[in-house]
Amino acid sequence: MPKILRIINRFNLGGPTYNAAYLSKYMPPEFETLLVGGEKDDSEDSSEFIVKSLGLDPIIIPEMKREIDLKNDYEAYRKMVNIIKDFKPDIVHTHASKAGTIGRLAAANMNVNAIVHTFHGHVFHSYFGKMKTVMYKNIERNLARRSSTIIAISEKQKSELCLVHRICKPEKIKVIPLGFDLSRFNENMDKKRAGFRERYRLAEHEIGIGIIGRIVPVKNHKLFLEAAKMVLNESSQKIRFFIIGDGEDRLRVELMAKELGLDCTDATISDEIKPITFTSWIKEIDFALAGLDVVALTSLNEGTPVSLIEAQAANKPIVTTNVGGIENVVIDGVTALLSHSKTDARQFADRLLDLTESAEKREFMARVGWDHVRNKFHYTRLVRDMTDLYYELLDPAHQRMLSNP
Repeated sequence: MPKILRIINRFNLGGPTYNAAYLSKYMPPEFETLLVGGEKDDSEDSSEFIVKSLGLDPIIIPEMKREIDLKNDYEAYRKMVNIIKDFKPDIVHTHASKAGTIGRLAAANMNVNAIVHTFHGHVFHSYFGKMKTVMYKNIERNLARRSSTIIAISEKQKSELCLVHRICKPEKIKVIPLGFDLSRFNENMDKKRAGFRERYRLAEHEIGIGIIGRIVPVKNHKLFLEAAKMVLNESSQKIRFFIIGDGEDRLRVELMAKELGLDCTDATISDEIKPITFTSWIKEIDFALAGLDVVALTSLNEGTPVSLIEAQAANKPIVTTNVGGIENVVIDGVTALLSHSKTDARQFADRLLDLTESAEKREFMARVGWDHVRNKFHYTRLVRDMTDLYYELLDPAHQRMLSNP
């Protein structure tokens, strides 16, 4: 029975947890999988409920945290080496940057037969300054040489990794899109919509526009707020905006909204009706999507944004910046309107106004989302693709090729 050691950065809400959880749960029975991950940051919400709901009991390494800390990182590496010694995996598969660094170093030093890494996103722009970015690129190039296969989650990401950032050669990268159980985004949506709109006192004639995800600099909430102000001033409709999520930038974003003259409310402590509502985390995101009319994303950098896959599954029209793998996730002009600038609030606001002013356009874009994503991003396809890759890596001829590059 082949053994797979799956290592994820940390158990915080987001696409990597779902990806790792579904692969740990639904791989064919001939595979034995052990799931390992770090702890979430204090500013994040835990995703352990996702793995627990699937009956998984992961090993948690508290020292494996997002920030670089030599003491914690070494202790996490030491624990990972011991896990590899005890479990004796045939394949170590890491997900995201910190897990990819610690897990791949431990696997390579323990002579694991096959090492796989999935880039769920990357930090090669819009995160750090030039020197730190160069350092991270050099680390990833070194780790790529120690890896059997690199997985990109979109064709656009593969192109960026190979041609723009030169992390490794194209033949080492396999594109395997993410996969989810999307069924809940197409079930009982009328009831969920009524519940969300009652909870947040959103009248049926009002248009709800939401942005979903961590409140951190790379998500670019500044653009969202600047565009929101324009829409509120110019739309003929009654509009309310919802910021769903939380994170280290929360207070700064609230201050930014006030500086723009936008009235805000925190729905966790008040039932006030304001143009901007901070909801904090909503774990039942199908409940939130049912209640919204338009989903926005303003990121500076993305891999494959889960919020946009889920929005399409819920048949919600999207306005988004065109970054990372987004153009491989949505259909421009059909399920989403793309804004080609990461800083032009006027352009983003105009696309939002296209939707707020036309119920017909919203309804047209809402009709095709589910059909677009239900098979392309379903977890059964993800499991099938990954099973094929694992068998390829376990093939003796393939192993000889890897040992003689």
